[in-house]
Amino acid sequence: MARTVRAALVQAGIPDGDASRPIEDIKRDMIEKHEELLGQAAGQGAEIVCFQEIFYGPYFPADQDRKWYALTEHVPEGPTTQRFAGLAKELGVALVLPVYEEDKTGVYYNTAAVVDSDGSYLGKYRKHHIPHCAPGFWEKFFFKPGNLGYPVFETAAGRIGVYICYDRHFPEGARILGLNGAEIVFNPSATVAGLSEYLWKLEQPAHAVANGYFVGAINRVGHERPWDIGEFYGTSYFCDPRGQIVAEAPRDRDAVVVADLDLDMIEEVRQTWQFYRDRRPETYDELVEL
Repeated sequence: MARTVRAALVQAGIPDGDASRPIEDIKRDMIEKHEELLGQAAGQGAEIVCFQEIFYGPYFPADQDRKWYALTEHVPEGPTTQRFAGLAKELGVALVLPVYEEDKTGVYYNTAAVVDSDGSYLGKYRKHHIPHCAPGFWEKFFFKPGNLGYPVFETAAGRIGVYICYDRHFPEGARILGLNGAEIVFNPSATVAGLSEYLWKLEQPAHAVANGYFVGAINRVGHERPWDIGEFYGTSYFCDPRGQIVAEAPRDRDAVVVADLDLDMIEEVRQTWQFYRDRRPETYDELVEL
């Protein structure tokens, strides 16, 4: 019997594109919006859902203002993780929940909590690769690099891994996720049109092919004032282990994209392209020496 999982991605813009509103208002409105979109995904039969990078706020690393530290929460004890764990249980949907994590006072991570469909907390991934560049990507001001490795989580919907936004430019972690058993890798992101847009549908299908797994790539939408560092261009998508895009969201509006992922395809593809069999780790020392 085929092992097919119905998965969903949620992309959304902040209300009115206005990041100058009070932080607590933005967070409340985005949480309410994502509750509604999660309900839509569950209504379409989704078994696992992933939100965008730090889903309840704007892309605040567009400037370097300490006020955004107010968005941090502990994981899993924080109110957002707890609230959505309850919804996961109520709806019977596993969740990848990207939040701004406070580990201890002054130590913050770009994190995704993973919750199973019974509401149980399975663990978290912390973004490893932290950009700091102009214009508008001042992430080292806000995030410490991740320190939890590249875990794979056993959910009711399958074995899933998480890679966050800028991580996608680095193939090493994508390979480790595959070697650790990931069947679906989610990449919640906040990326704008311009320099890297052509990579959006190049790198992640390449990771899927190189590792023989499914990828779910999520991006927010719209312009965010007052910074307006560019258009967050949506086009969230799923691609299969052959690198083919199987479902895609529009560019310019809130959306839920749902796809049926045939996990049996992973074995079929890996038996055709024996990349894991033929890799030569004993020859790769220079990767960590250089």
